[in-house]
Amino acid sequence: MLSAEGQYSGRPVVQERSTGSGEFADRSGQIAGVVLAAGTSSRMGRNKLLFDVAGEPLVRRTVRTAIAGGLDPIFVVLGHEPEAVRNALAELPCRFVANTRYADGMNSSVCAGFEAIPRKVVAGVVLLADMPLVDADMIAALVSQYRASEALLVLSDYDGVNAPPILIDRSLFGELVSEGKGCGKRLRRSHPDKATNISWPAALLADLDTPEDYERVQAQIAAHRWAR
Repeated sequence: MLSAEGQYSGRPVVQERSTGSGEFADRSGQIAGVVLAAGTSSRMGRNKLLFDVAGEPLVRRTVRTAIAGGLDPIFVVLGHEPEAVRNALAELPCRFVANTRYADGMNSSVCAGFEAIPRKVVAGVVLLADMPLVDADMIAALVSQYRASEALLVLSDYDGVNAPPILIDRSLFGELVSEGKGCGKRLRRSHPDKATNISWPAALLADLDTPEDYERVQAQIAAHRWAR
């Protein structure tokens, strides 16, 4: 639920529990973040990840959120204008992955990011760099649900729409990146009994694809004090 200030408050709603079991009996290990930041922003007209959101570049806000949510290590997948994105993330503790196939679409970036995750990491969380209303509490809730359950997938549900952040157990990494089709929804279809959904307010499902989206989200942040 949302507080009067527009911040998420209260416990997330877990819609279903998994009956599957993961590769790691001990789920206390590191959980990586994979931030997808390779897109061309074609509908926006210029690189939206560099747009100012509450006083900082959008991509920096996303990576800081991943850090605050407890993800480590964090991989930022680069493609379009990689140096500009790198510069926007100066001094943040993240690693960069070059996706030479970024023009093929988002799934190629998912594959590149998950292929870079070290063997010791037990799971990974996919985040889109252009969803500024996702906050650290949401990420922490996915991690907490994963550690307390046997789910191999912990998905975010926004009033019936599945979208990032999505947590994926290491045992599914190989399937995720097979044939270059890094798609969490495909995993859900393949393993419906191994997934858990956490429900979030639909208002949080906001990405920036057009100038109108940017203006709307800026107004929402200002009105509801989303800025951290």
